[in-house]
Amino acid sequence: MKEKQHIGSLFDRIAARYDLLNHLLSLNIDRRWRRRAVALLETLPPEGRLLDVATGTADLALEIMRQGKAFHVLGIDLSEEMMKLGREKIRRASRQEAIVLQRASALELPFESESFDAVTCAYGVRNFSDLDQGLREMQRVLRPGGQLLVLEFSYPDNRLIAWAYDLYFSHIMPLVGRIISRDRSAYTYLNKSVKQFVWGQAMTDRLCRAGFQDPVYKTFTYGITTVYTARK
Repeated sequence: MKEKQHIGSLFDRIAARYDLLNHLLSLNIDRRWRRRAVALLETLPPEGRLLDVATGTADLALEIMRQGKAFHVLGIDLSEEMMKLGREKIRRASRQEAIVLQRASALELPFESESFDAVTCAYGVRNFSDLDQGLREMQRVLRPGGQLLVLEFSYPDNRLIAWAYDLYFSHIMPLVGRIISRDRSAYTYLNKSVKQFVWGQAMTDRLCRAGFQDPVYKTFTYGITTVYTARK
């Protein structure tokens, strides 16, 4: 599958410096964004199951555990190198029994329908080669009444902030990313993936199209990132 070859290999290449660059390029605000997003999740019962799609290095899964929102998290991703780092962080946090990572595509989730009580995805949906298919798959594996939470980059509404953000995102971030990651194409791709993605009302419309109900969104830090929640 083209998605597996492109996205998986891209994140495999930059995995070793991915966390460093995330914290550096966001001025460490990405940690706060995850905390605020996870705070919107309902706490699952002890037997509840949560699926974290595009789990990467497991930052969101670990934050879910820190806040006591779930007792069992299954994370999936296409990048083995990213998950290798995630498993090490999980080991250091002594969460091996609670968080399990496995390689799988968000477009072909290898799980039965209605098998999870909550589904999350942080900074991953914009990398889906078919957004609607990925959303339909997340809706399929979610149990009736279950909660979806998606955290993703967006663009500020304020023109001055949007101009400064675009300058940073289009020129400074790709340059720093290339220097530190030593990958000429990865952070150029990441920049384009944000600029070409949908956000706000357009994203909630896609959630409705995928079968979710009552989608709402909340912006953080002048609209630089947005959290979406919905129900099945």
